[in-house]
Amino acid sequence: MLVLGIESSCDETGVALYDTKQGLIGNQLHTQMAMHAEYGGVVPELASRDHIRRLVPLTEACLQEAQKTYADIDAIAFTQGPGLGGALLAGSSYANALAFALNKPVIPVHHLEGHLLSPLLAEEQPEFPFVALLVSGGHTQFMAVRGIGDYTLLGESVDDAAGEAFDKTAKLLGLPYPGGAKLSELAKLGSPDAFTFPRPMLHSGDLQMSFSGLKTSVLTAVQKAQAEYGTTLPDAVRNDICHAFQDAVVDVLTAKAKQALLDTGFRTLVVAGGVGANWKLRETLNQLQIKRHAKSPAEAVKVYFPPLSLCTDNGAMIAFAGAMRLHDARAVAGFGVKPRWHLMDIVQS
Repeated sequence: MLVLGIESSCDETGVALYDTKQGLIGNQLHTQMAMHAEYGGVVPELASRDHIRRLVPLTEACLQEAQKTYADIDAIAFTQGPGLGGALLAGSSYANALAFALNKPVIPVHHLEGHLLSPLLAEEQPEFPFVALLVSGGHTQFMAVRGIGDYTLLGESVDDAAGEAFDKTAKLLGLPYPGGAKLSELAKLGSPDAFTFPRPMLHSGDLQMSFSGLKTSVLTAVQKAQAEYGTTLPDAVRNDICHAFQDAVVDVLTAKAKQALLDTGFRTLVVAGGVGANWKLRETLNQLQIKRHAKSPAEAVKVYFPPLSLCTDNGAMIAFAGAMRLHDARAVAGFGVKPRWHLMDIVQS
């Protein structure tokens, strides 16, 4: 079965082809990053209009890459939510119109399930069950994953997502949008002892997280530094703040990952979402070991990340998730979207 995947939940337009026998055979992506950088953030109306412009050319490029035609497509998967309403409608209406024209079924896909399953597209694939850390600009959640559609929410951020905190902190430091990746690179140049920021909810006893207070602590540090150095911070001070902020986020995520593994008894951790590309998070989690008790021997943990190219939003993860849910394929009957859609709503009962 050949599944065409359409992703348009925010500021990336993704189109991909996944063959249930051959795997991923076509993957095209257009990012709107440069367009939105001029405004310092995503402008929903501009995002929607750009998706409309890009979907047909990307689909044709994807078919050409895979050496397939429209007639070869067996089903069309599309991101139904969560995301920006207008952006979702652009992808949904296109996917449904194309499916209607081709007389093919559609498969609505949850955006977070796409991210959650994206490590299964890597050469080395995790086996069920595993703990999943979904960490992006919109979500930070720990899930127990026992199979396709068999998910249990273990904990999540009660306010800002980790990726959102990265981008907002970068903006405080005057870095261009999107600043999260730039902040991470500058952190390499910072001193580990110059600043110390809190680790919110590190010892909360559960798997809930919070990052808004950390962002506020950075704001206070920036204001104090500006009072001493002026509005434009010296590069060294800025880099030190980047280093301390990133360490705080990674420490929280690592501690919570350990707790999730201990609570579930699983020894496999899967990391997905845009922040999964962060070099410090990858470096730290790849060395992860856990102990049941202080005197017990350390146990190794298998950690899996999606390929770097699949950490951001993309059509490949939607095509793959759709292929895993072929039983949910249905005839075209409208193109409703769900801008707010909790992942637990799709869990099989």
